[in-house]
Amino acid sequence: MEKMSGIGKRFAVLLCADDSEYVKKMYGGYFGVFVRMLEEEGESWDVYKVARGEFPNDDELVLYDGFVITGSCSDAHGNDTWVGELLNLLNKLNNMNKKILGVCFGHQILGRALGGKVTRSPTGWDLGVRNITLSSSLPYPLSSLELPSKLSIIECHRDEIRELPAKAEVIARSDKTGIEMFRYGDHIMGIQGHPEYSKDILFNIIDRLAQNNFITETFGQKSKEKAGMWEPDKEAWRKLCITFLKGRYCERNGIETISYL
Repeated sequence: MEKMSGIGKRFAVLLCADDSEYVKKMYGGYFGVFVRMLEEEGESWDVYKVARGEFPNDDELVLYDGFVITGSCSDAHGNDTWVGELLNLLNKLNNMNKKILGVCFGHQILGRALGGKVTRSPTGWDLGVRNITLSSSLPYPLSSLELPSKLSIIECHRDEIRELPAKAEVIARSDKTGIEMFRYGDHIMGIQGHPEYSKDILFNIIDRLAQNNFITETFGQKSKEKAGMWEPDKEAWRKLCITFLKGRYCERNGIETISYL
């Protein structure tokens, strides 16, 4: 387990994919990509390489204020041994009411852990930058950010949540994917897109998908050309993710505020 020292709150990234050579060279791995987006002064960030079988012990779970689940090359609807172990871990964290943010595969595996259904998308790959529509009734404290109704985000997936878990709420949709974001209570949120990605990471992934025959070179080139026309709303996504992961509702003398845990 890799650690970044700090004196404040403590968070863990559950890394569900091996780092590509490009991301290791440019960003210090996917752990570095997430920390760059989410870290604030005084915090500690650790990483568990769960796709390699590295999981926190039960007595370590109480040490963390929140967890982030990354994307993956594996299927959230698959039966790999580590996927089963991750499902067990997420059930424990849910029972502990721990804050959990899931991204792409992380979003999907949360949906499965909570009782939803994940499958291949009937419309195939989504590669590029896409506008998604946020719910008009975002939960507090996200509603306090006064975000626009539409935000653009990098997408890179061929699976999706097809059936929402009971008691979960869709909080964003797109014209391609019906469940772009969901929340479960006040402690779990999933995002199908990649708020942490920059377009160079996306383009490198598209190249590797084409090289390994997951997509055609023509489709990959068209996806890059289309993505090049749009910019993801990275700063808005950063604020949204940080506010969810670290903020909570509290009421003092009838005044709503954001208190950071």
